[in-house]
Amino acid sequence: MHKREFLAAVGSTALATTATPALAATSQSGPALLTVTGAIGRGNRGALDPALDQMMAKQQIRFDRAHTFDYRALTSLPAVSIRPTLEYDAKVHTLRGPLLGQVIEATGARMDHTLKLVLRAIDGYTVHLTLAQVRRYRFIVATHLDGRPMPLGGLGPLWAVFDADRHPDVTARPLAERYAQCPWGLYHLEVLATQAVG
Repeated sequence: MHKREFLAAVGSTALATTATPALAATSQSGPALLTVTGAIGRGNRGALDPALDQMMAKQQIRFDRAHTFDYRALTSLPAVSIRPTLEYDAKVHTLRGPLLGQVIEATGARMDHTLKLVLRAIDGYTVHLTLAQVRRYRFIVATHLDGRPMPLGGLGPLWAVFDADRHPDVTARPLAERYAQCPWGLYHLEVLATQAVG
């Protein structure tokens, strides 16, 4: 199934399946848009419910606790604006949202540069990054495109993205290959602490 068709088919399910457990455990006013699991602090919701967290269960995500963010929680973090040339229309657009590192820090994670991250989009597209990469490229969790909230079924509601135009190692690649590490439709982030050796 194509990504766009998948988004249309599961859009409302995606919001519904993440909303109920998160709202039961927090004072969030809207459905959870981003669920962060792994090496985080105490979290604000409990374990995955295989019956109600259907999409996460189907993507074989497992967790005992999580920190969820609704739209208000994400947009209350300090926002950063970037203006990259996007591969979809080869035009410069303004994207705005909090730094991905700040989102991770808000979960109570220990901000060790060796942290590994797994970012998942609602269609199952998965990207592996390190916290060092996230900081180097200044990834944001974009909530707005050209001043408007990004809709589900487009590039949103959340997009982990950076300003590819500002990094020579990235601009050396063809435009269509610059955003392979930038999952749009982001809904889950797993934080993995590396084991100390010795």
